Parts: sequence; structure tokens; C-alpha cells
Amino acid sequence: MKKIRTGLGFDVHVLEQGRDFWLGGVKIDHNKGAVGHSDADVLIHAVCDALLGAASLGDIGIHFPNTDEKYKGIDSKILLKETVMLLEKKGYKIGNIDVTLLLEKPKISPYIPKMIAVLSSVMGIEQEDLSIKATTTETLGYEGREEGVSCMASALIYQI
Repeated sequence: MKKIRTGLGFDVHVLEQGRDFWLGGVKIDHNKGAVGHSDADVLIHAVCDALLGAASLGDIGIHFPNTDEKYKGIDSKILLKETVMLLEKKGYKIGNIDVTLLLEKPKISPYIPKMIAVLSSVMGIEQEDLSIKATTTETLGYEGREEGVSCMASALIYQI
């Protein structure tokens, strides 16, 4: 029997006026964007952590530290691609990924099909193996006040 493993990922970033807003490898039209060492794509960062955790490879900060200038401003799709390569080196493939974004604005549903297309291509998985959902916090907390964005991800991987 092949080994099956699951992992959980979570990430959060502050939102700031006038910054680019990248979610799921797609530039989102909004007056605020996430702040971070890389492009601050909270969705990709949560997915990376879920995948790394499933394979017992630590977290995104171990592999792509925010203290390394090499990763300053980097496109998070590159980090995701490298994460998938780390999994494959350890003998794992992605089964499926489920993602939930938490933010008040903007509405994300129009962007989800493109996010799924972009990220499934980067990870080399079928689009049906990636689920992306978004919800508000009903104006509660930092997401509700539009001060930040957070994302949760779960991943299933299997031994090849």
C-alpha cells in the first residue's frame, strides 16, 4: 500500500494601500495589496506550507527565509514550483489541495478559475485536484477591517 499523508498550511499578510495584490498567482484589481518579503501571495504560501508539512519537510520559512535577499520580491509561483520539486525528490505526488481565503474585499470568485488554471499548471496537477474558496469574516477581525488577508490550505500527498 502506498503511503498517503496530509498537511495543513496557514499564512497571513498585512494589507497596505497602493501595493500590488497577488493571490493564487493572479494579480487582483484592488486598492490594497499584501506586504511581505516576496510578492506576499498568501494563498501560495499557505499551499507551500501544507505541502511541506505533509511531507515532513518543515515550513516555507525554512526553505525560503525572509532573511535571504535572494527571495526579496520573488514571484511565489517559483517558490511553489520548488516546493513541488522537494516533494518529488522525497518520492511524493500531490493528490489534492483545498484552500480557503479569508478577506472582506475584494470579491474573489471572478478570479478563482484563473487561479486554479495558473496554480494547477505550476504544480503539474489536474484542475479538479485544486479547490479554492473565499469567505469574509463578516467585518470581524483584521480581515473584516481590511487590514489583512489570511489563507488556510490542506493538502493530500501520496508516495510514488
